[in-house]
Amino acid sequence: MLEQYLPFVGLIIFGNIENLVLSSQGVVAGVNPVKLGIVSILCVSMWLIIGTFGTQLLINYVDFIDFIGGLAIFILGAQAMVKSIRGE
Repeated sequence: MLEQYLPFVGLIIFGNIENLVLSSQGVVAGVNPVKLGIVSILCVSMWLIIGTFGTQLLINYVDFIDFIGGLAIFILGAQAMVKSIRGE
């Protein structure tokens, strides 16, 4: 069963790291940590459901999904780093 998810391991690892970066940005910006935690858990749960069913439907497009997901993670990470360097 887990074999079908192996092509997505990179997205899972780096997506979780990106979630931590975005959460830390929220804390630094002064967002209420309880609200941030609740929204984060809801988003992670939503992506778990989408990922579980989406993997079964779109496994033939794994290379394309990996590229787009990796690019999105890279762009969001770069954006977060630029904002933190500028002190925004």
